[in-house]
Order: sequence, then C-alpha cells, then structure tokens
Amino acid sequence: MTIKEAQETVDNWIKTHGVRYFNELTNMAMLTEEVGEVARIIARRYGEQSEKESDKDKSLNDELADVLFVLICLANQTGIDLEEALEKNLSKKTQRDLNRHKNNPKIN
Repeated sequence: MTIKEAQETVDNWIKTHGVRYFNELTNMAMLTEEVGEVARIIARRYGEQSEKESDKDKSLNDELADVLFVLICLANQTGIDLEEALEKNLSKKTQRDLNRHKNNPKIN
C-alpha cells in the first residue's frame, strides 16, 4: 500500500465507520496519547525499565499502526499529501545532511 493509498483507505474508513473526523485538536491529543503508548513499550522492552506483567501482551506493531492512523487522519483533514510531503522532506534532509552524519564522530 502506498502512502497515498493509505490516506484514501483511512478516509474511506472514517466515512464508513467513524462517521466523521474528530477535530484537529482532538486528533493531536490522540496522537500524543498513542506516541506515549509506543514510548511505554520501547522504554520497558528495550530500555532499562522492567516490563510490567500487564504490558507484556502490548503489541508494538499495533501501537505504531495507531500512531500512523491518527497521523494520516491529521494529514487528511488538513489537506496534506503525506507522500509528497515525505518526498520533499527527504530531499531537504539529503541536501542538508549529505555528509553531516558520515562525519559525526559520535556515531561512527
């Protein structure tokens, strides 16, 4: 599925099952909540915190998909073509950071 197809799929889902988009502020709060759930899994599963028994069944795949879903909702309702935005962003990063990371002694 392309990013454009994902945006269309989410839009169709919202219109069919979700009735309408939540407003942008609500979706921003939901995005923050979902990112927090990803952070909790990462901190406990890959970081130094111990994982609670109740967190062991949490799916990082599912939580990342939740983040992507809400991000796509925000893009759709604000008229952003994420595929185009990502292409422009990668081009910007490529020009700006052409040798920056290669020459960074902290990561080499």
